[in-house]
Amino acid sequence: MKMNFRISLFMLAIFSTAMMVSCKRNNINNDQDTELARDNALGESTYQDVLNMADEAADLKTGDALGQYKTASNCAIITHDTTTSPRTITIDFGSANCLCNDGRYRRGQVLVQYTGKYRDSGYVHTISFNNYFVNDHQVLGTKSVTNMGTNGSGQSYFNITVNGLIIKAVTGDSVIWTSNRTRTWLQGESTQTRSDDVYSVSGSGSGSRPNGVSYTMNIIQPLIREVGCKWFTSGKVEIQPSNKPLRTLDYGSSGCDNAATVLINGNTYNIILN
Repeated sequence: MKMNFRISLFMLAIFSTAMMVSCKRNNINNDQDTELARDNALGESTYQDVLNMADEAADLKTGDALGQYKTASNCAIITHDTTTSPRTITIDFGSANCLCNDGRYRRGQVLVQYTGKYRDSGYVHTISFNNYFVNDHQVLGTKSVTNMGTNGSGQSYFNITVNGLIIKAVTGDSVIWTSNRTRTWLQGESTQTRSDDVYSVSGSGSGSRPNGVSYTMNIIQPLIREVGCKWFTSGKVEIQPSNKPLRTLDYGSSGCDNAATVLINGNTYNIILN
């Protein structure tokens, strides 16, 4: 009788273990969570935008407005302070939401601090924020940009580090987003028109979400950003969560649109970028 009881317990333990392994495997195979990819795309776009703003503001004078963003007289006004060191460019969207040309609402200030001449090789500028919001997501942290001169193809390129934090609208969730990037000026450098500028972005980074899930990311196909478009027009990013399968965010190749896909376990999911 005791022997039969022990055998039953042994079989029950094997069955329970098998069930746990099976459930875990099913959870992995059924993974359809695209939120990490969405958060990464939000960070990528948000911190890329402020660099575009800084580049344009450097060529403007106090009282001017950013042409890429202005839709009202009180929106995206530039102030240059050249009397202090480091020098500061303030991009002020006002205290109330302003609908910008790219369809996003912004308020608050983007601050750009620098020494030397803005376009010089070796020049460094740091971007920070003062009560700055995009579509009611609060943007915090810093972005540091170093002008590295030109590469072997004669293209200007920049090393970029971001230590970012985005507090999402409605939920109040905090998304930590850090990155190390190389930004290469592919087209438009020889003209005075910003709308024809095209950049390539490569590099890696990491992030975390409020649920404790952390992840690393690596750009496996350079992200292409046309200044005239508010989204990346192509490129791929691999995202590896700490406790989930690898996923690949693909910006596609259909031009300027907000459609992207996320590949998880061989399954493709469509997402819409904000």
